Amino acid sequence: MCSARATFTRMEDSTATDWQCIGGEYQRFARTLPDRLIAHLRLLEGDYGGFPVDRWTHCLQTATRALRDGRDEEYTVCALLHDIGDTLGSYNHADVGAAILQPFVSEANHWMVQHHAIFQGYHFFHHIGLDRNLRDRFRDHPHAAHTAEFVALYDNPAFDADAETLPISAFEPLLRRVFAQPKRSLYKAALAQTE
Repeated sequence: MCSARATFTRMEDSTATDWQCIGGEYQRFARTLPDRLIAHLRLLEGDYGGFPVDRWTHCLQTATRALRDGRDEEYTVCALLHDIGDTLGSYNHADVGAAILQPFVSEANHWMVQHHAIFQGYHFFHHIGLDRNLRDRFRDHPHAAHTAEFVALYDNPAFDADAETLPISAFEPLLRRVFAQPKRSLYKAALAQTE
């Protein structure tokens, strides 16, 4: 454990000792990422935005549907967090959720979260003056069917106030396991050295 903070004022002046201290602090901080994700997801509680259920319920219900359908932990966590970006990414929520998930999930699941809003648009874009077939530009993409299925089975029907909606406690262990170790990250090799 590092008892002091690094003292450099420019990164170019940092030392290996500074980075040992920073790395140790980073590891402790990284382990609490699931707690921060849950806290941020809870910001959606009570936020209806005109929808039949609040965004928190929608996320829980989407994940409940995926879990009950036998989807694996990673997919279910993607279902849980697919709209976590609603609070900060008012104009690009899918990109925000995808960026959070990217180091921890497969390319297919990352792409699914990143593009789910366009695929969901098929069901409502025509009501707001947009092209409901916007998703067709991705027709030949290897993850298009995966994303269309996610929207059809889990995201699209998860606005039902009477549907089963498991509590966050049902998903917390899955979330902790999926976020325990990045699969890909710029810092992956450095992280392995500090463990």
